[in-house]
Amino acid sequence: MMKTRTFVRAGLETSEIGLGCWQLGREWGEVRDADAHSLLDAALDAGITFLDTADVYGDGRSEQFIGELTQRRRERLCVATKLGRRIGYPDGYSYAVFRTCVERSLANLRTDCLDLVQLHCIPGAWLRRPETFGWLRRLQEEGLIRHYGASIETIEEGLVCLEDPHLASLQVIFNVFRQRPTEVLFERAKAAGVGIIARLPLASGLLGGHIQTSTQFELGDHRHFNAHGQAFSVGETFAGLGQTRGVALSEAVRKLCPPGLTLPQMALRFILDHDAVTVAIPGARRAAQVVMNANASALPPLPSETHAALREFYEVDVDRWVRGPR
Repeated sequence: MMKTRTFVRAGLETSEIGLGCWQLGREWGEVRDADAHSLLDAALDAGITFLDTADVYGDGRSEQFIGELTQRRRERLCVATKLGRRIGYPDGYSYAVFRTCVERSLANLRTDCLDLVQLHCIPGAWLRRPETFGWLRRLQEEGLIRHYGASIETIEEGLVCLEDPHLASLQVIFNVFRQRPTEVLFERAKAAGVGIIARLPLASGLLGGHIQTSTQFELGDHRHFNAHGQAFSVGETFAGLGQTRGVALSEAVRKLCPPGLTLPQMALRFILDHDAVTVAIPGARRAAQVVMNANASALPPLPSETHAALREFYEVDVDRWVRGPR
């Protein structure tokens, strides 16, 4: 059974496993319309109530699928989208730009108010400018968005965002290979009542256990075209480790799985065992993957010795190899 957690400052309850919807924009390879509908329905059937998307995913394609879903299904969902990468990036932001983005997302998602809007990894200098969050606050006061947050690339950026008194959430890369947020950021966020959205929980599929060094990806899959950070931060692809090293480290960490658990089960349970995390958002291209990910909510916590072993593994074998901002 799916368990729930709460974005404390927003007073928003959601499933602790969500669905990342980047793949619906075809940046993880081709996803046919029928498959998109199938995996979204599977998510709701599995008790998932949190969907994470962005206006730039497929130039709105991901949002549009979710908008169609909300017309077909009447379950109460929290749909989180993002702005800041499709237009305005990297140095052309304004209230008018933000409003244009919000109005387009409203149309794509077929709603009159967005549940949660996140700044989409915008440059750190803009996070430090008071008008940036002021524009989001204005959109909130105008009734176009209910809550706002930020998807960030570095711990420093997260700490800057926490200075805003109305921030509802922070989205960060957090998984077995990327444990740095636990050192300071999680406790600060928890103390402020700001929810943590854990993205890339399976490290672009490395912790799914099926990727090999010989695995080939489609040209439109970011694991092909962003392998070395050619399009955006290299940390967003394979957690910054690269395919070859990432596969080797995945095989090594598999040996730490407690009896009866698969690698992805351990990886998702590791994230959920951190109470600062509000929701983890694994992606999926097939309905069966959605169901398997959702089932992690029903698993018991990992033994303390497993957590200790995973921390040592990260510090000794992983941390030095991670590329990209963090």
